[in-house]
Amino acid sequence: MSRALPQVEPDPTLPSRVTVYEVGPRDGLQNESTVVPAEVKAEFVRRLAAAGLGTVETTSFVDPRWVPQLADAEEVLGLLGPDGVGARRPVLVPNVRGLDRALAAGVGAVAVFGSATETFARRNLNRNVEESLGMFAPVVERARAEGLWVRGYVSMCFGDPWEGPVPVEQVVGVCRRLLDLGIDQLSLGDTIGVATTGHVHRLLEALAAAGVGPDRLGVHFHDTYGQALANTVAALRDGVTVVDASTGGLGGCPYAKSATGNLATEDLVWLLDGAGVETGVDLDALVATSAWMAEHLGRPSPSRVVRALSGG
Repeated sequence: MSRALPQVEPDPTLPSRVTVYEVGPRDGLQNESTVVPAEVKAEFVRRLAAAGLGTVETTSFVDPRWVPQLADAEEVLGLLGPDGVGARRPVLVPNVRGLDRALAAGVGAVAVFGSATETFARRNLNRNVEESLGMFAPVVERARAEGLWVRGYVSMCFGDPWEGPVPVEQVVGVCRRLLDLGIDQLSLGDTIGVATTGHVHRLLEALAAAGVGPDRLGVHFHDTYGQALANTVAALRDGVTVVDASTGGLGGCPYAKSATGNLATEDLVWLLDGAGVETGVDLDALVATSAWMAEHLGRPSPSRVVRALSGG
């Protein structure tokens, strides 16, 4: 594989270091039509960790009737052993039952998945926003009591396919409520990829005014309109240092058909490498992992960097 490197020109407007929060094994694979064997999923996580990705979201303890692609959560964690259950290996839990399964598996970190809009909350959680917050409360309380690190995803922060534009104040209100439950970090989701740089800045500014600084936030951009990297740079310039990404750009959202793939981890790392921002990620190893997973999925990686560096 031929290797090109971005010319490094440090960008003083960006943080010196960024944490790449890898969601490929969970958010990426949950939207695949092919069910990937547990052994392959476990090897995927191992390869991502070996490539320098410190935080890897491994799986989801949702009802397998809704997300059959991740019905093997216990098996995957069993195959990973101690390397799959630490504080840097979060799993998604939708409710108390999911948390029970996660605790039985010995995990060290969990995430809950909320919504800034009523329609998506109904479609994804079968509850309105207020009811979903009530469902999360005992999950977060118990997880914290057990010493777990807790993340909260907030979907539809920038637009909703059913409701259209989402008022910034509405998003801020849901975020504030989730943090008040005891969540350690919020991930702001552009679920259908409609965010723009100005919108990103306005939301982060409004959150800061409500007492939610960038140190409590991550960003999660989908690339439907090709804006994920631009929006990420906007968030970084406002002080965010945690960026969600999915190896090979895998993923979408099974409950929002207009949601296409996540920001590709390789595209993000290329950008940050060129700007002199530390990530700890070995781009060569990451690209090789993406190409390997693409073979298992039977299709080329949608990541532009993977295609450029692997010739695929």
